[in-house]
Amino acid sequence: MQNKALIRIGTRGSQLALAQASEVKARLAAAHAELMAPDAIEIVVISTTGDRVQDRPLSELGGKGLFTKEIEDAMLDGSIDIAVHSMKDVPTLLPDGLVIDCILEREDPRDAFVSTRAAGIDELPPGSVVGTASLRRQALILSRRPDLKVVSFRGNVGTRLRKLENGDVDATLLAMAGLKRLAITPPGMAPIPADLMLPAVAQGAIGVQRREDDGRIAAYLVPLNHGESQIRITAERALLAELDGSCRTPIAALARVTGDQLTLRGLIVLPDGTQRHDVTRDGPASEAATLGRDAGAALKAAAGPEFFRLLESG
Repeated sequence: MQNKALIRIGTRGSQLALAQASEVKARLAAAHAELMAPDAIEIVVISTTGDRVQDRPLSELGGKGLFTKEIEDAMLDGSIDIAVHSMKDVPTLLPDGLVIDCILEREDPRDAFVSTRAAGIDELPPGSVVGTASLRRQALILSRRPDLKVVSFRGNVGTRLRKLENGDVDATLLAMAGLKRLAITPPGMAPIPADLMLPAVAQGAIGVQRREDDGRIAAYLVPLNHGESQIRITAERALLAELDGSCRTPIAALARVTGDQLTLRGLIVLPDGTQRHDVTRDGPASEAATLGRDAGAALKAAAGPEFFRLLESG
């Protein structure tokens, strides 16, 4: 057995990020058991700006890239060979020399409602406090329930659940994918149908990033890529790119593939929930990027300049 094929996996240090990196490590070891032992794959923890700064909303820290930049820098300088990312955290424009052409099979993309005081958003009493760090979740909650109060609620899954248990808020929202990967089922947890709360772009998807010119790593990653998930993420991220979305822009999208056809739903909403625009596109799955760009352009046209002016004015 050859143990020379060391692969260094860069990841954030949160419990969820480590679980995702460990999943990639296990899949690599299983796919290439004849080439490498599991201990030939190393997980390297890298602290990111988004992890270090916890006292401010993400929207005040400069938008997307907060959880990826330091990891990408390590890949560019050769400190690591691949990076494992939650795709909803990845900017649509990647640094020169880096690519993401491996998407693992997507987990449940829905949000989860967590509360011991109500069974769902509609059952919360007026004036209830909901904690979330996501402008998308905030905007969609207020769009449906303007009588609720939404407060900033950052931290990893465990931290947010402890704050909920301590009574800091009446309810919070988490990603179903993260709860499943951590094997956590909090009391009072219920999945929110996508029709009620459209997920974040690429929510539930893990992407593996590499150097564009690294053919050795590219070959190792081929068996890990899940074609249908890659198509869905391509469509959603094309919509996001067309809107030039950031953490300051509440955008949601979800693509589904049936046979060789793709259906993409997307929306854009003001943070206070007062304006919302929706779009749906259907077409060949082979044209995922085109459908995504068209959906994004349609949302931009429907919203109009005033919508984006209001976004900028905050």
